Amino acid sequence: MTPEIVIQEAIRSRLVATAGVTNIVSASSILDRNERPAPLPSIIIGEAISRDEGDDLARRRVRVYSDLHVWKKEPSLAGVKDIAGQIRIAVQAGRLELDAGFHCVDCFVASMRFLRDPDGETSHGVVTIESVIEDVA
Repeated sequence: MTPEIVIQEAIRSRLVATAGVTNIVSASSILDRNERPAPLPSIIIGEAISRDEGDDLARRRVRVYSDLHVWKKEPSLAGVKDIAGQIRIAVQAGRLELDAGFHCVDCFVASMRFLRDPDGETSHGVVTIESVIEDVA
């Protein structure tokens, strides 16, 4: 399994296990899917960027940037900001547990953006989680 998939699964597991998140977005609406419309509200695990890290020749560390898309039908951005805040709390709750063979060196919310959808009825947030994953196998 790749670090990108391992961290995606760990992030989803953390979110669905965090009451602050699931009190606002049901666990069944925290998804990895590629279609619209998304359930409202929802957290869609989206794109990722990764790059090798480290000064040693083994290059056993990978930095992964994971985008989570937050959707909610609302006239303001308050709801998606609240969901994003709960995502931040969930990520800060402690080191993510990864599959055997990988170790989460660091994980934090690197950025949050909030946008109004052109339909005039939907709010959209993008939460980028930055993780450093080490291959310990």
